Amino acid sequence: MKGLILSGGTGSRLYPLTYTNAKQLIPVANKPILFRVIESIRDAGITEIGIVVGNTADQIKDAVGRGGRWGVNITYIQQEAPLGLAHAVKISQEFIGEDPFVMFLGDNVIQGGISKLISEFATSGWNSQIVLTRIDHPEQYGVAELGEDGRIIRLIEKPKNPPSDLALVGIYMFDKSVFEAVNAITPSWRGELEITDAIQWLVDNGYTVHPYIHRGWWIDTGRPGDMLEANDLVLEEIEYKIEGYVDRDSQVGRRVTIERGAEIINSVVRGPAIIGKNTRIVNSYIGPFTSIYHDVLIENSEIEHSMVLEHSVIKDIGARIQDSLIGRNVTITRSPIKPKAHKLTLGDNSQVGIL
Repeated sequence: MKGLILSGGTGSRLYPLTYTNAKQLIPVANKPILFRVIESIRDAGITEIGIVVGNTADQIKDAVGRGGRWGVNITYIQQEAPLGLAHAVKISQEFIGEDPFVMFLGDNVIQGGISKLISEFATSGWNSQIVLTRIDHPEQYGVAELGEDGRIIRLIEKPKNPPSDLALVGIYMFDKSVFEAVNAITPSWRGELEITDAIQWLVDNGYTVHPYIHRGWWIDTGRPGDMLEANDLVLEEIEYKIEGYVDRDSQVGRRVTIERGAEIINSVVRGPAIIGKNTRIVNSYIGPFTSIYHDVLIENSEIEHSMVLEHSVIKDIGARIQDSLIGRNVTITRSPIKPKAHKLTLGDNSQVGIL
């Protein structure tokens, strides 16, 4: 069995963080989402993985390489434009060949991994298995309607009036019959080959598509709030360990990870939280549900329930920062210039709350 990860999206809902960076490489609990997807597929026993890439291909390739660190072999498949999930399957046929495969969206985080799903599919004789979960706003996703017998009746992409609350979570298993489907369907009104249309074609043409209803948590990390929620959930589950330096004047809670090279000086860190490699926390407070990535400096400041990406500086900030997603190479400081004023340089679509 092979794996197929889709990492070609633009990440427009996460602007400005994703203007110049791939959304799949944003770290959740200090590990890029794409790395978590690769690990999930590898842990299910799959070592041949294709990654469909788009405009951010160079960044993905630089970060992932050939897959050696995970013990897998990575093949990159270039998608010339975001023409739909079924189009991504279509252009991956040469890589997949005759093998069954699992397709996983590269910006999704799911509880529990997929080993059980892969095992079930491999021994079932099904042509496809799709993962569904109950959500509050199914109109934002592909939605499945099931009959009384639990079988799929129809699938609809982002319906205005959803027939159910069962959304497709972005994990699919297929055998080679899916290539008949993606070659038979036509683009939707969005100009894309929709995976829901391909699966519907399988259902309508007598192929067996098994719906699996996922009971744990699942997060589509498409928006800043979703990213913070995913960070919260993963922080609850990671293995906590202290590999960096904590001085005697600091207080570090039980559910805190301090990565190698990090320094905690005269500070308080309450978990769940993670402090990245070579990061320095000086005379500061780091509250619960906070991820500070590598090579960051936080000095004379307070922050909680937030994510801070690499090479950023937060220094001498009087008010506590919370519920924030702070990008790479960001500097937040108190200006000594008088009269006091807020002086800001912000990218497009930025959001700032000032008290």
